Amino acid sequence: MDLTKKQFKEEFSQTFENMYAFDIKNSTPIQQYTALGNYLRFSYSDDWNKTNKKYLNEQVKQVYYFSIEFLPGRMLKSNLLNLGILDTVRDGLLDMGLDFEEITKSEADPALGNGGLGRLASCFMDSIASLGLPGNGNGIRYRYGLFQQKFVDGYQVELPDNWLRNGNVWEVRKENKAVTVRFGGQVGLVEAANGHLKPTYFNTQNILAVPYDTGMVGYQNDVVNNLRLWSAEIPPEEEIHYHTIAEREQVNQITEVLYPDDSNHEGQTLRLRQEYFFTSAGIQSIIQYYKQTGLSWQNFPDKIAIHINDTHPSLAIPELMRVLLDEEDLSWEQAWEITKKTMSYTNHTVLQEAMEKWPIDMVRNLLPRIYQVIEEINRRHIEKKLPLYGPDLTYRTAIIADGYVKMAHLAIVGSHSVNGVAKLHTEILMHDVLNDFYQMYPAKFNNKTNGITQRRWLHLANEELTKLIDDKIGTDWKTNPAELKLFKAFIADQETLDKLGTIKLANKEKFAAYTKNEMGIEINPEALFDVQIKRLHAYKRQLLNVLHIIDRYLKIKEDPTLAIQSRVFIFGAKAAPSYSYAKQIIKLINALAELVNNDSEIGDKLKIVFVENYGVSLAELIIPAAEVSEQISLAGKEASGTSNMKLMLNGALTIATLDGANVEIRDFVGEDNLFLFGLNDQEVEILNENGSYHPREIYETNPRLKQVLNTLIDGTIPNIEMEGRAIFDSLVYHNDEYFLLKDFDSYIQAQEEIDALYKNKMEWNQKSLMNIASSGPFSADFTIQRYAEEIWKTDSQLTDIHQKPFLTEPI
Repeated sequence: MDLTKKQFKEEFSQTFENMYAFDIKNSTPIQQYTALGNYLRFSYSDDWNKTNKKYLNEQVKQVYYFSIEFLPGRMLKSNLLNLGILDTVRDGLLDMGLDFEEITKSEADPALGNGGLGRLASCFMDSIASLGLPGNGNGIRYRYGLFQQKFVDGYQVELPDNWLRNGNVWEVRKENKAVTVRFGGQVGLVEAANGHLKPTYFNTQNILAVPYDTGMVGYQNDVVNNLRLWSAEIPPEEEIHYHTIAEREQVNQITEVLYPDDSNHEGQTLRLRQEYFFTSAGIQSIIQYYKQTGLSWQNFPDKIAIHINDTHPSLAIPELMRVLLDEEDLSWEQAWEITKKTMSYTNHTVLQEAMEKWPIDMVRNLLPRIYQVIEEINRRHIEKKLPLYGPDLTYRTAIIADGYVKMAHLAIVGSHSVNGVAKLHTEILMHDVLNDFYQMYPAKFNNKTNGITQRRWLHLANEELTKLIDDKIGTDWKTNPAELKLFKAFIADQETLDKLGTIKLANKEKFAAYTKNEMGIEINPEALFDVQIKRLHAYKRQLLNVLHIIDRYLKIKEDPTLAIQSRVFIFGAKAAPSYSYAKQIIKLINALAELVNNDSEIGDKLKIVFVENYGVSLAELIIPAAEVSEQISLAGKEASGTSNMKLMLNGALTIATLDGANVEIRDFVGEDNLFLFGLNDQEVEILNENGSYHPREIYETNPRLKQVLNTLIDGTIPNIEMEGRAIFDSLVYHNDEYFLLKDFDSYIQAQEEIDALYKNKMEWNQKSLMNIASSGPFSADFTIQRYAEEIWKTDSQLTDIHQKPFLTEPI
């Protein structure tokens, strides 16, 4: 975008006065932000319109990324960067006497995701647009984000996250694109004149799905793709049927909050309503678009790709079948062939509890026609596979079984591509978790290791490091991250290493200022900053990190003169509201922080910072300051991880188990440039199989570990009597399924290696530089290019479906 500073100042001032009818000098930062956001949206609206028209007129193949989470972060600076006018606008605002940083902080950080899943989706949206690929997002416009996390007496308290309090300048309401989504009622099937069965609906609840579109601005390429989020409303013609606030609230609840508590039947039903709502709305929207092309249904998979991000959007498969069968009058065989070739699916977990399944009666009552379609998909699947694989294997892959509809099974059977998100994860899926399906469909399975967008996590979050890299290797790496490998040439250049250290210290000082001003905690920027930022979950083993901190605390207390490396341990994490064990760990960390941070004998040798309400904006502050990246999940449990990539990109050294994408990070950066410890996935599997792990025995025979664990129950850490006992019992007496005690010694040893290395700043900076230079392959741009091999296939690469009678096989 071509824009001079003078032009910007004139146009922005005019925009502000047109909006508010008073001079900008008398405005607040939120008013300035709102005006600036509107100014930018108007600026790229022409490119947005041209992009949409180009896709339609040229009938290019488009991908639709269905995800229940999108975690975009603040968009102002990102859009300025991608439009190529960040410095122009920043300088122009300075000339006008306005504070750019205060303006950016006025933007809400929408918590429309829980963690990696939602952030991945947003990184992908950025990369798809920046690569110039025709792609769209499809999700839910939550009225409230996940929740606003507060700590009260060390406990997590959840407050509403009213991110729309001041509106959302980036979105455009498209009421003309609204569709109707049906719930409940009864459905009957009658034979039509052509012999097909047609449904008739009675007593359904009809919900209006209204789209709000947000432009996804590509990096300096004039491409603006679309993220469509749906809001649930009462159809105007049915307002008369809603007499009470409670009845209206049932509609509002559908898009009220991300991940409602599903520990009861009502919460489960609401979550299922959410999942069908946005998948049905998205499918109907795609069908409306496709009809504008004038192409026949035979061409649908050549022009449309639908990607299911985890199991939440799996209902897109029977919904597409429903539309093709009931509204477009295709035969079952035709509709199924189209659906399989259109759908692809990413699995994000190896945890069985995360594999979604819904009670049959719930699906049947809430979505009667969809249940009929799923039932028929399941019947045909079993009918075809029984003679090929026998009853045992076939029925283990059934979509409907044991009283449930299994969403991962539906996603696999109904798609042409199934991918994991790291090499190890995909191997575990193929050979263990989804092995039954791998035996049936080996060609469907493939790996697409997750990636992150360097535009947000380096260009925006760490501008000084970006400038250093530009000075040393040029700017091609910004659009071709593989070029980062050229940075390795400076691994022995003292000037570069010194500059790297200076940049890191400045970022640490910035974070230290935040902790002092916002949290009242003073930390020493010269200390080693050790960071673990991710969702609070037992398998991610924040608790192992805590045991190490306690061990350090005890060592200092025993000898206050001990020459130990000073460290600041930084946590950022939310726990699911109903996940009591995770919330107990939060209380433990906060209680330990209260003890450690206020102990005069400890001083600056040890500090703990647990930031409240961790999200994208806080990550942008923490990650550039990080020096140690904690990636310590039990091997075989983390699907991929993306904080490992963000921290690596900013020069943090990784302490890691060989889990998720850590395996591939090791391969790229070299084993000498990270700190490995603990069991590998095969050793974990052996322990699980032979039952040879006895935590009580480890506790009794390891004096150092025993002393650490006893602090949970002997009063050393105040105010955790209940939580400490529960955690102690879970580790020592119950089944410690994540083997914390087994990995404790090797983890401590790796931490001691970190202490020793940190004393040699040159060698530390060399390893930091090596991490940055090896980050290229973990760019989301590379990940999207790998997805393109599966999703944007040319017509010649697809199975020929143009032959008569328009099918290759019944299922």
